[in-house]
Amino acid sequence: MRDGSDAQLIAEVLGGDVQSFGVLSQRYRDTCTRFAVRMLGSRADADDVLQSAFMRAYRGLKNCRDRDRFGGWLYQIVVNECRTFAARQRRRDLRFVADPEIIDRAVAEAGEDSSGTMSEHVEYALSRLPVEQREAFLLKYVEEKSYEEISEITGIGVSALKMRVKRACDGLRDLLEGVYHG
Repeated sequence: MRDGSDAQLIAEVLGGDVQSFGVLSQRYRDTCTRFAVRMLGSRADADDVLQSAFMRAYRGLKNCRDRDRFGGWLYQIVVNECRTFAARQRRRDLRFVADPEIIDRAVAEAGEDSSGTMSEHVEYALSRLPVEQREAFLLKYVEEKSYEEISEITGIGVSALKMRVKRACDGLRDLLEGVYHG
């Protein structure tokens, strides 16, 4: 991998060196992938979202104002792509199963199965959280971003983010108590 600051690599890309974008992409791919997989619950879905996010970043590279903070700018794109994908997925899922009794029964049955690993239960519990809570929780505790960084990435105020993280923690606690103390 070539050395160089993000700003230098962006200047090279804008000057016509497409391969420099590959260097930028590799630099941030693991972090973005980890977030997208946890946010969406599927490696295949995350790959689709990341492909779209990296294409948006490449096409909009000239709009990256603070080129030394390319990673934060890219993260904003990834978060927005995950939001869009999750919203589409939720609408699609609601079209297929609209009966709340069926959904509640499926959730209860899944909760009764305590044979999975702790990691599987946490992933399942995360998938049951509302998207905005899952996003805030992952950015805070998995990606270890400060509330100020999360606010910059998501465009949400710090106090609202703190509330989302608190609600996510409460929701996870409730969901996991049913598995381990039920």
